[in-house]
This record gives sequence, structure tokens and C-alpha cells, in this order.
Amino acid sequence: MEKKAFLIGHTKSFMVNAIVVGLQKENYEVISVAPNSKAIKEVEDKPSIYLLYLGDTTIDDVDLFKYLNEAIDTERFMLYLIGNRDELTLALSYIAKEKVQETYLRPLDVKLLAEHLDSVVEYSAVDESLRKKILIIDDDGTMLRMMKTWLSVKYHVYMASSGKIALSFLAQNPVDLILLDYEMPVMSGPEVLKEIRGSSKLKHTPVIFLTAKDDKESVMKVVNLKPEKYLLKSMPKEKLTGAIDDFLRSRK
Repeated sequence: MEKKAFLIGHTKSFMVNAIVVGLQKENYEVISVAPNSKAIKEVEDKPSIYLLYLGDTTIDDVDLFKYLNEAIDTERFMLYLIGNRDELTLALSYIAKEKVQETYLRPLDVKLLAEHLDSVVEYSAVDESLRKKILIIDDDGTMLRMMKTWLSVKYHVYMASSGKIALSFLAQNPVDLILLDYEMPVMSGPEVLKEIRGSSKLKHTPVIFLTAKDDKESVMKVVNLKPEKYLLKSMPKEKLTGAIDDFLRSRK
């Protein structure tokens, strides 16, 4: 992936121009466009990194937010939002949170933004055949999509909304890591883990539990099942994805 970014914002805005200059200093080519769906559609060969600067946006920009929320599913770009708390709250009431790669509060540290984008560019250059494969098993569709958004920058990510679907997938598709929801209807996380450990083909596949409960009793139940690790769903994105990165690096 080239170091290119698609910046959506009022092109006469001082802050939009400052972001352009800042990213150019970090060797990024920046394509700027006005914040409306018509202008965005007219741009050809758009980069896969979208930056939406929310300064000066209002409730009148709802159509833009709705367009991006739908377009991200078909055009598969990575969306980053930049704004103050009120602006981010407004945008995220129309753009599903799980579709957004990252949010940045104003005033923006452009150098930090560039560092984050550099990691995206770096991982995109990795040979596809060398990317680790992760299966996420969770009955919560929002959690599935959010984890996929976060992890697909670095890994091949597959999703299963039930234990039965997951076991069927795993029978034909080996993966490097399973992220398993602890509480699911019909077939719980512990029951899925029992099936995995009882399979000669799957028993050595590492499993990390994802749990929403952090009380001592619930944690002990998870630990007693001896997964490779357990992670709380409430953890901040950086800590959650960082723990997964560290685990996979440790197994090289």
C-alpha cells in the first residue's frame, strides 16, 4: 500500500490544510475533497485510508455520514474520524462505531496520526500468505464487526456467530488463533472449547476467551478451563489488540 490518504473536509479550512501539510511532511500523498457524497464519488482511484475531519460539520451533514456508513461495506476502506467530542458523537450516531478504525480528538497530533497510518501501510506490505489467520466466535454481531475492523489491518480475520458454525468452519479451515466469546446461547464458549480440545485436528489450536465479566468468580471459571489467555471485552482497543499481537508474536 502506498502512503496515500483521502482527506474529507472543508478544503478552505485552516485545520484541513494543516493536516495536509503535516502528512506531507511524513511523506504522505493527500487527496482532499469537500465533505459531501457527490464530491467523494467523483474522485477516481481513491486510497483505502479515509480521514474525515469533522470540524465545521453539523446536523446538515447527516447525508454524508449515512453515505460513508453504507459505502464502507462495499468499498472496503479504513475510516478515521477527527473531531471534538460533540462532533464525534454526532458522526457516530450515523456511522456504526464498529466500522470506524480509530477516532482522534481535536486538536490533532498529526505526527501521531502518521505513525498509526504507517503501521497500516507496513502491514499491508506483508505477503498475504504470511498473514496469521484469526477466527472470532461471538453471537454479538456488533462485537464481531468491531473486532474484524480492528484486526483485519494485520491479519486474515474470519467470523462465526455460533459455536456450531465455528466448528464447521474449523473442520475445513485451519487458523492460527481462535477468539472465543465465553457466553453464547445454545452452545457456550466452554462447550466450544471442549469440542476443540477433544478434536485431534484442532486440539493444539490456541484459544483466547473474550468475556464481558470481570468479577473474580467469572474470571476463575474462565481460567480453570485453561485457555491460552482471556481478555475482557471492556478493554480499550489498544490494550485488547496489543495483547493479541503480543500473543501471536510469542508463538513465532
